[in-house]
Amino acid sequence: QVQLVESGGGFVQPGGSLRLSCAGFGKISNMNALAWYRQAPGKQREFVAIVTSGGTTNYADFVKGRFTISRDEVKNALYLQMNSLKPEDTAVYYCKALRYGTIYWGQGTQVTVSS
Repeated sequence: QVQLVESGGGFVQPGGSLRLSCAGFGKISNMNALAWYRQAPGKQREFVAIVTSGGTTNYADFVKGRFTISRDEVKNALYLQMNSLKPEDTAVYYCKALRYGTIYWGQGTQVTVSS
């Protein structure tokens, strides 16, 4: 059973770093694609980054060069390394998995960037 759980969120000052984790995939290699989304207060949920089963990655323009998505098939975990964080990165970050048309979401983890 797939039950996604994110962790690693928190409070950080501008320019700082955080690494988000997502677990609960069962066997992560069974997933066709894994992604991170975020939702800021009063805004729609938006795409952040994706990694396919083949290892191809893609990023939203606003995180390119700052965030890195990765997957670990030994630990069955998904990560989002976030560097050079900005106040506008403040949001709840969600893990998403896709397997043959079925979509799974985690419950989200809060990231707050503020001085």
